[in-house]
Amino acid sequence: MDINGKVAVVTGGASGLGQATVRALCAKGGKVAIFDLNEQAGQGMIDELGKSVIFARVNVADEASVAAGIAQTIEAFGAIHICINCAGIGSASKTLGKDGPHPLDIWSKVISVNLTGSFNVLRLCAEQMAKNEPFNADGGRGVVINTASVAAYEGQVGQAAYSASKGGIVGMTLPIARDLASVGIRVNTIVPGLINTPLFSTVKPEIYAALEQSVLYPKRLGRPEEIAHLAVSIVENDYINGECIRMDGGIRMQPK
Repeated sequence: MDINGKVAVVTGGASGLGQATVRALCAKGGKVAIFDLNEQAGQGMIDELGKSVIFARVNVADEASVAAGIAQTIEAFGAIHICINCAGIGSASKTLGKDGPHPLDIWSKVISVNLTGSFNVLRLCAEQMAKNEPFNADGGRGVVINTASVAAYEGQVGQAAYSASKGGIVGMTLPIARDLASVGIRVNTIVPGLINTPLFSTVKPEIYAALEQSVLYPKRLGRPEEIAHLAVSIVENDYINGECIRMDGGIRMQPK
């Protein structure tokens, strides 16, 4: 797909991986609807990128909220060709800890935002993509990219809910790609390792250094721009479909 002139929805697009992805798509001539809850950060992206972006305050786990964001996108840009799900939350709670069993409300919230939220957004974006005229000889109409985590494969102590949510994203990649193949929509998942997002801003220097050393090569945390580069590559390469692509510097997470 040629990104120039195409329209993308990026969840979590006001910070971290999503923010870097929005910038990368705009640099290629794309237009982007940022779905996020942080209105101030969303306005900052509009101030930076101008008419190439709009902001919609969207709760990805809420059907009506996403539907409203979709409608706002169609009104502003006329179509949706790309959906990139970056919105997500973490948790740290053992299945059985010193305070008792894992709180079920925390489990439910993580699954709701990370897994159900990703599916909620992509299914409604796919409905709009199916209306597009094919943009290539293969009948392509759209691209979906979800964001998982290496925790899907090597979840650490206290990551049961988070790992389950990301493992679900990995698990649904191929069946959704199969579901949407008939309407020319590709579906892939990026599986990041340790990426230097604002999440790490409060980490003590010695812990940060230890995390860097745990990466095989290069011995540093990944950059959001590197994840965004991969997202752009997936969008542009029409033969990448049904894949979960690790981008982690070769790291294999230890139990803790």
